[in-house]
Amino acid sequence: MNTGTPCLSVIVPVKNEEENVAALAQEITDALAPSGVSWECVWVNDGSTDGTLGALKGVAARMPPHRIIDLDGNYGQSAALCIGFSRARGEVFATLDGDGQNDPAEIPRLLERLRQGDVAMVNGVRAKRRDSWVRKLSSRIANRVRNAVLHDHVSDTGCALRVFSRACVENIIMFKGTHRFLPALAVMRGFAITELPVNHRPRTRGVTKYGVGNRLWVGIADLYAVCWMRRRLVYPAVRAEYPDGARQ
Repeated sequence: MNTGTPCLSVIVPVKNEEENVAALAQEITDALAPSGVSWECVWVNDGSTDGTLGALKGVAARMPPHRIIDLDGNYGQSAALCIGFSRARGEVFATLDGDGQNDPAEIPRLLERLRQGDVAMVNGVRAKRRDSWVRKLSSRIANRVRNAVLHDHVSDTGCALRVFSRACVENIIMFKGTHRFLPALAVMRGFAITELPVNHRPRTRGVTKYGVGNRLWVGIADLYAVCWMRRRLVYPAVRAEYPDGARQ
């Protein structure tokens, strides 16, 4: 069991993933336990109506680095992630989808790249994506449109597997769809990012929550909100306060 403040917080939002959480939790533990990094895994239960919460309670009882945040309803992946960010204790965050398609074994490699110090976010790119042609096509269109508008040079913004500093998401603007634009929002705030290819696996249990209707078209609509924010938002930094120590 980890004591004190962990270095790494893994945040996993889940909705109706009863069949996946125990196996995924074991994989996360197997990937991070030998790494020498202090860590925790924060599961955010986003209004599951199946046995997901019970399965997570079993995980937390067996593996203390895992803990649960249970929301009072279904608010969506972006809200679940932001709640996880606000409750996580680490200075470095990693995110995964709860469907088992992201491979936790990739986290140490992404963390090692982040520790080189020249970037604040390492975004995964699904090298051999194991999804239907419809999902691949919709993602390809959305990525090209987003890149054409935002010029963020992120090739796979839909990959949930990424490692980044806490600073990237401190005071982040919250809206439905934030999770699709985390790399772009980090770039807008002046953080350097890079990408690494990662393993992607087919879904073997449970049912996907996404399709063209709630992914492609919604994502393109959200793009307009991000464009507005890029033009209008400012991020002032305090250089000094006088007299010294005024905020004590």
